[in-house]
Amino acid sequence: MSRTGQAWRGGVYLLGSLMSGAATVLVLPLLFHPRLARLWANWHRDRAGRLLGTPLEPRPARRRWADAATPRDLLWLPVNALTGLALGLPALLCVGNIVVAAIATPLWWAFRPVDRPRLFVDVPVTGWATALTLGPLQIVLLAAVAYLAFRPIARAHARICLAVLSHSTAEELAERVEVLTRTRADVLDAHGAELRRIERDLHDGTQARLVATAMRLAVARQAFADDPRDEAFVEGLLRDAHEGIEEAMTELRDVIRSVYPPILADRGLAGALTAVTTRCGVPTRLTIGDLDRVPAAVEVVVYFAVAEALTNVAKHSRATAAGVRVDRAGDRLSAVITDNGTGGADDSRGTGIAGIRRRVLALDGTVDVDSPTGGPTTITVELPCGS
Repeated sequence: MSRTGQAWRGGVYLLGSLMSGAATVLVLPLLFHPRLARLWANWHRDRAGRLLGTPLEPRPARRRWADAATPRDLLWLPVNALTGLALGLPALLCVGNIVVAAIATPLWWAFRPVDRPRLFVDVPVTGWATALTLGPLQIVLLAAVAYLAFRPIARAHARICLAVLSHSTAEELAERVEVLTRTRADVLDAHGAELRRIERDLHDGTQARLVATAMRLAVARQAFADDPRDEAFVEGLLRDAHEGIEEAMTELRDVIRSVYPPILADRGLAGALTAVTTRCGVPTRLTIGDLDRVPAAVEVVVYFAVAEALTNVAKHSRATAAGVRVDRAGDRLSAVITDNGTGGADDSRGTGIAGIRRRVLALDGTVDVDSPTGGPTTITVELPCGS
């Protein structure tokens, strides 16, 4: 970006800081609410990061409050009020006086004598000589001040913001431990639920069919021993037993597939995702970058995340098109699933996103859902996959 563009961007930032500082003073009691304080701090933190060109990691949610405030978020309220007003007001005066000079130079005569604009604070414009000399001079001088000062002042404010809102090493470690503790509990719950599901499927499905088949074979054996000539009856029992074994094998394959999809072993992640997108009821475009070697656990999570997300698209979104993009940057693998449907995807509505989130968090990954009402929906999954 050119220096002029940076000065312009700095001026916009400073004027925004002035307004946010004034807003902080006006609604300070409301901003002490834990969630509002965190949202207010996050907005300033992201805004400062964009100005400085510093990518910021999303801050994890707290245990008891979704986005609850920290002491640093509360500290930022008075700091923002002070720095926003102190640094933003000079920028407003500079810009305002440029506007005054730009209006006064050609239109001074349109004002009543008592209302005529003043240049350089207290010099009234009473004639063309004053307007054509002091007006452009004021514009040039203040524009030079803005050109030279807006960028460093804005960056100074942004650094103050990040200095206040950036966590110390101890705080980051504490948040990290909290997230890992919560993730471990979720993983244990999910693991227990998965084991119970597998046990139920095996007990109620496969085992029941095998028991029924064993009983039919026992009856057939006894019937053959009692009357070898009753071939029709024995044949019927054997046929039922054969069908029962095939059904049990089908159910057993389904259980195995839910643990580790065989298609991943047969075709790899790219082939498995191709099969999933092909079977989706909504036309889906698949884009896969250079993934290199991906750990098996990550492949399983990505496969199930994409499969579940596309199932949601087909069932709930009323979309006419979807897309899946899987790529890798360093040790992070990302999967982005999009659709042009009606949006409104929410964990609490039983759309399967909660299951995706549990699987991803189990591997220390992240899930971001952007699904405004009316659409479109974008689900971004990121997972560490080693170097």
